[in-house]
Amino acid sequence: MRGFLDLLAARVPAPGGGGAAAVTCALAAGLVAMAARFSDAQLPAAADVADQADQLRERAAGLADQDAAAYGAVLDAYRRPAGGGERRQRIEAALRGAAEVPLEIAEIAAQVAGLAADVTAGGNPNLRGDTVTAAHLAEASARSAAALVDINVALGRLAGDLPRRAASAVAAAQAAAGRATADRTRGS
Repeated sequence: MRGFLDLLAARVPAPGGGGAAAVTCALAAGLVAMAARFSDAQLPAAADVADQADQLRERAAGLADQDAAAYGAVLDAYRRPAGGGERRQRIEAALRGAAEVPLEIAEIAAQVAGLAADVTAGGNPNLRGDTVTAAHLAEASARSAAALVDINVALGRLAGDLPRRAASAVAAAQAAAGRATADRTRGS
């Protein structure tokens, strides 16, 4: 973790915001998995929830590297000589890749937030702080990743539904975090 944080703070192009969003999502999923494992007495599906969270954690963690590679492809595309349509096509393709990776991060984060809300509502009450934290981290990850989708779509003037899908993921993560917070404040 220290190595990633040192690299994140270094004067290098990647990792950046996408990698941070992916790692934040993975952290949230890890908290959900841990809380679910401590909730087997309260939550009949605790083992399944923990397994789902582990799978999402692995996917999110892998996206940190994929995001760095996608950003590297954007930089390479911009370094190509000007002139002709080939450079523009490469830039557009690279920006599409740089939008698709954070979209996947946002969609995974929405799933993690939903699991966090479920475990907050029905899991071990002694771990509510962890599950509420997971829900908020997942929401932050979804919001951050969606912002990157929007930025890359705008830069590439990309057609398609990427921003709509990202906004949908943010809305789902926000709703789940709201459920987790409401469950915490109700004491249920």
